[in-house]
Amino acid sequence: MNIVEIELKNLKEKYTLNYIAKQSSGSVLYQSGGTVILASVAVDEKIVEEDFLPLTVQYIEKSYAVGKFPGGFIKREGKPGEFETLTSRIIDRTLRPVFPKGYSYPTQITLMVLSCDKQSDLQVCALNAAANALYVSSLPFYHPINALRVGMIEGEFIINPTMQELDNSTLDLYVSGSNDELLMIEMRSLAKKSGANEISEEKLLDALSLAKDYISNSCMQYQKAFDTYKENPLNLVLRTEKNNPQIYQYIQENYIVEVQNSLQEMAKSERNTGLKKIAESIAQNTDWEISEINPVLENYKKEIIRHQILEQKTRCDGRGYEDIRPIQIQTNILPFAHGSALFTRGQTQALVVSTIGADSDAQTQEMLTDKIPNKEKFMFHYNFPGFSVGEASMIGSVGRRELGHGNLAKRALESSILDHSKTIRLVSEILESNGSSSMASVCGGSLALCASGIEISSLVAGVAMGLVVQEDKYAILTDINGLEDHDGDMDFKIAGSKDGITAMQMDIKMGGISHHILKEALYQAKKAREYILNIMEEARSKIILNTDILPSSEVFNVPSSKIVEIIGQGGRVIKDIIERFGVSIDLNREDGEVKISGSDKNNVTAAKDFIINLIQSQKIDLSKYETGLIFEGEVKKVLDFGAFVSLPNGGDGLLHISKITKNRDESIKNYISEGDRVRCQILGLNKGKIELDLIKS
Repeated sequence: MNIVEIELKNLKEKYTLNYIAKQSSGSVLYQSGGTVILASVAVDEKIVEEDFLPLTVQYIEKSYAVGKFPGGFIKREGKPGEFETLTSRIIDRTLRPVFPKGYSYPTQITLMVLSCDKQSDLQVCALNAAANALYVSSLPFYHPINALRVGMIEGEFIINPTMQELDNSTLDLYVSGSNDELLMIEMRSLAKKSGANEISEEKLLDALSLAKDYISNSCMQYQKAFDTYKENPLNLVLRTEKNNPQIYQYIQENYIVEVQNSLQEMAKSERNTGLKKIAESIAQNTDWEISEINPVLENYKKEIIRHQILEQKTRCDGRGYEDIRPIQIQTNILPFAHGSALFTRGQTQALVVSTIGADSDAQTQEMLTDKIPNKEKFMFHYNFPGFSVGEASMIGSVGRRELGHGNLAKRALESSILDHSKTIRLVSEILESNGSSSMASVCGGSLALCASGIEISSLVAGVAMGLVVQEDKYAILTDINGLEDHDGDMDFKIAGSKDGITAMQMDIKMGGISHHILKEALYQAKKAREYILNIMEEARSKIILNTDILPSSEVFNVPSSKIVEIIGQGGRVIKDIIERFGVSIDLNREDGEVKISGSDKNNVTAAKDFIINLIQSQKIDLSKYETGLIFEGEVKKVLDFGAFVSLPNGGDGLLHISKITKNRDESIKNYISEGDRVRCQILGLNKGKIELDLIKS
C-alpha cells in the first residue's frame, strides 16, 4: 500500500495506491476531507476494429456514502441520476482527447463515491481521481490531468470554493486541463438578487488564465508524486490509420469533383449518400474493397474541408469565417401550448415549447450533497429524434448527449428568469440538425419563455464556434455546421445576453488551446451573439400571447397561524377548495405564503377570495345551528360560485349558485348583491361549513 498526499489551493487530496481493486489495470482510493472515491480502470486487450475510442466512464454515487437509504420503493441503487450522468460526461470529455491516437481497446473507468462530507466538490474530486488512476495504470497514458472550479464573490475569484461558498458565488466555472493546456470548460452565471450576473469576455479570460496557472502547477505536483508508482505498461498495439496511398491518389485523380459536390450537400443523409455512391463507384472500377476505400475517402473528405478553410478562406457551404446561416423565427405556433418558438438557423431547426406550472409540478431531486431533496422549478428537456438527421431510428430513452445538451441550455437560460413563483418546463424538439442544435435550443428557449409570458431580464442567444488548426495556421469559425463540428479541432458553445456571457461549454479535440486563440474566439462569438439577439428582439416584439390558455396564479400572505384553517382537519378544507375551483394550492407554514395556480383566472381569483373569507370569518359554533332552521341574513360576499350570508349567531353560511339560479351561464350578480337581505334555510354541514338554501318569496 502506497499513500500520496497532495495539497492544492483549497483542496487537500490523499491517494492510496495498491490497496483495493488490485485486479484492475489501475486504481486509486481518493480522499478529500470526508469524501472518499474509488477510481478504477479496466481494459479489454482485444482490439476494436471500428474507428473510434471505446472508452466508457461511469460515475456512481452510493446512498450509504451519506448514511441514507436509496429513495423510492426499491431500496437499491439503480438507474444513474442526472447529476451522475452529467459527471460521467465531464470526465469522459476531459480524458478522451488525450488518449494516444490509434488506441482501440475497450476501456472502462468506474468511479464510486463511498463517502461524502457534503462540502466537497464531487465533480472536481471525481475527475482528479479518474485522471490519476489512469496515470498510474498500465495503459499508455502519460498526461497528468487536473480539474478545478472557480467561483466569484464580490468580484474576487475563489479557486475550489466549498458548496456554501458556491451558493454565494455569481460564477460557476469548471475547468480541466493537462500541464499548460486547457481541455474542457463549463461555465454558467449564477443569478442573485442583483440580476443575472452575466460575465464579460475580459473577466472570463482572467478566470481562465487563473485556472490555467493552477492546472499547470497541479499537474507538475501530480507528475512528481505519481511517476514512481506507474504500473508496467501493457503490450498494446496502437491501430494505424488505413490510408492506402494508391486509393488516395486514385480519388484525387478521378473523384475530386464528386467529393466536393457531395460536401456541398448540407443534409447529413444526402452527404452520406453521395460519399457512399463514390465508394461504390470506386469499388466497381477497381479491385479494392469498400472496407478499404471508406477510411481513405473519409480522410480525403476531411483534408478537403480543412484545406478549403485554411487555404481558400471559405467553408464548404460557401460562407466566410464569421458568417451566420439565415435565421427564421416563429412564435406561438402551437395554439394550446402555453408558449412556443420555432427557431431555424440554416438546416438546424428547434421547436421549443414552454409549460407553466405550480410548485407541486417541480422536479424533486435528491443529491448526496443536499440535506433535503431539492425542488427543481426550471427544467429544460432536449430531444434529438433520428429523423432530424434523416435516420430511420426508434425514439427511445434519453441518452447522455441529450441530457448534456439540455443541461447546457438550462444553464444558459436559468439566470435570466425573473419570475421564480412558477415552475417552468422547456422542451426542445430538434426537427432538423446540421450543427449547433443546442444553441438553437437556447435561442428558441429564450423566446418560448417570452411567448408564455415569463418575465426575463433579457433575451439569451447561443452560438457554436469551431476551430481548425494546422501547424501555424488556424481559423475560428462562427456558427459551425455538422461537417465542421465533426472534422474540426474544437467545439465551443457560448450563450449570453447583450450584457455578457451566461453559459459556455468547450471541448478540445486536439489536446489544448492557446490563450490568444481562446480570446479571439470569445470576441468573435460576442459579435455573432449580438447579431442573433437583434433578430430575436424583432421576433419578440411580434409575440402574441396565448392568453386564453395561459395559467393564472395568485400569491398572497396570511397569518401563519391561519394556515391550519386553510388545510382543515385531515386536509379536508384544502382538498375541497382544490376540487371546487380546479386549482392547485401551495402553502408555506413558516411565512404564511399562499400560492394558487390554475388554468382559469376567474377560478383562481375565486379561490383566493374564498380563502381570505375563510380566515377572516368568525369561527362558527356549530352547536347553535340545526338543520332546517330558517333565518334572514345579510349577503356579505358574492363570488362566481355562490354567496356568503351572515348567520344569526355569528359566522357565515354558503349559499351555492345552484340554489340561486339554474342558469349557470348568467352572472350570479344578476340575482343577488352584497348587502341584500335574504331568507335562507340551513341544509346541513359539509366539511365543517354550513350550507344554505334560498327561500324565495
